[in-house]
Amino acid sequence: MLVNRQGKAVQIRLGDFLGTGFFTADGNVWRRHRKIASTEFSTRKLREHSNTVFREDAIRLANALNRAMVADKPVEFQNLAMRMTLDSICKVAFGVDLGGLSPSLPDVPFTTAFDTAQGLLPQRLVNPVYRIQRALNIGVERIFRNAVREVNLFAKDVINKRRLEIAAAHNVGKEFKGEDLLSKFMANKEGAEDHYNDVELRDVVVDFLVAGRDTTGVTLAWFMYEICCHPEIADKVYQEGVEVLGKHTDYESMAEKLTHDNLGRMQYLHAALSECLRLHPPVPRDGKTVLADDVLPDGTVVKKGNIVQYVPYSMARMPFLWGSDAQELKPERWLKDGVFQSVSPFKFTTFQAGPRICLGRDSAYLQLKVTLALIIHFFTFQLVPGQEITYTSSLVMPMKNGVKVTMSPRQ
Repeated sequence: MLVNRQGKAVQIRLGDFLGTGFFTADGNVWRRHRKIASTEFSTRKLREHSNTVFREDAIRLANALNRAMVADKPVEFQNLAMRMTLDSICKVAFGVDLGGLSPSLPDVPFTTAFDTAQGLLPQRLVNPVYRIQRALNIGVERIFRNAVREVNLFAKDVINKRRLEIAAAHNVGKEFKGEDLLSKFMANKEGAEDHYNDVELRDVVVDFLVAGRDTTGVTLAWFMYEICCHPEIADKVYQEGVEVLGKHTDYESMAEKLTHDNLGRMQYLHAALSECLRLHPPVPRDGKTVLADDVLPDGTVVKKGNIVQYVPYSMARMPFLWGSDAQELKPERWLKDGVFQSVSPFKFTTFQAGPRICLGRDSAYLQLKVTLALIIHFFTFQLVPGQEITYTSSLVMPMKNGVKVTMSPRQ
């Protein structure tokens, strides 16, 4: 019997940044979060709102790529992808438009603090003197504290603005009907069972940012790298798009066709994305703490308090799980007679499994498919020579230096 994450010690280390949100909570606190989120993620209204946002932001990304292509300049695609997914999650989750993909590509100061805090969390997990450094406010803990303060200010501002909007609606006798997720968490009045105070709402904001911005942005970057290395995959995605959606000459008409039903017919794109997620899981490792003595399916005895780690990144490269070609990128491994074949989430662990399986899985696939179907329809991509492509470690697995690409019009 396993409890989420790695027990109290790790919850404390992560809690200064993640609080008691989805990623760190256990027991009744986790169930409370899950109850609201699972209800909202399953509504047609949110799915339709998300699809609208994702299409609008994919168009903005395509425009940014086109401006760079016309100027004959390379782009750092991971940066653009992160800008887009930040814009998207802020609109879907908080009803806030940051405008990160505006033509000037403006700085969004809080993102630097957000990335800094995330990047320092793995050090906290292994640093034996982090508590001393935190108490004295020295070293990396000083940097971490300052970064978390900036993140908290952003979250506070988002929450306060929403409270003002809710109050303004009530003052004129109307019910505030925000389509974003934060509004749903703020809907219950004080004293209600599901009422969230400002500290809890702050944790919700941070968790949605991690889940909605980073994981999807990182996956887009790795997919871009892979289609540059394997252009035949992009060609097949393009051809499938033409067969399902038709040939388009402008972004808007193409985006209108990117409905749930049409995207569901793009089996090869779904397979290619799943294969990229297998080899480049955005959360490359995870762990659970044993809640009571137990025996794992292979006969391994685990005792209460033990930590059980699993590493999706390594699992994807194990021949006994995926075959002798486990380290190759092969979308075809997911297809049978052209139809996508799912596998057990306990084998393909990118989105976890069981009761804690990722609620945002379908939303993530939706944004990935909308974005890639659109940009691959209009562009071919080439890697800028001489760059180092490797990853770095934080809560997720981003590219250390991003990925620089040039664009050409697809003929």
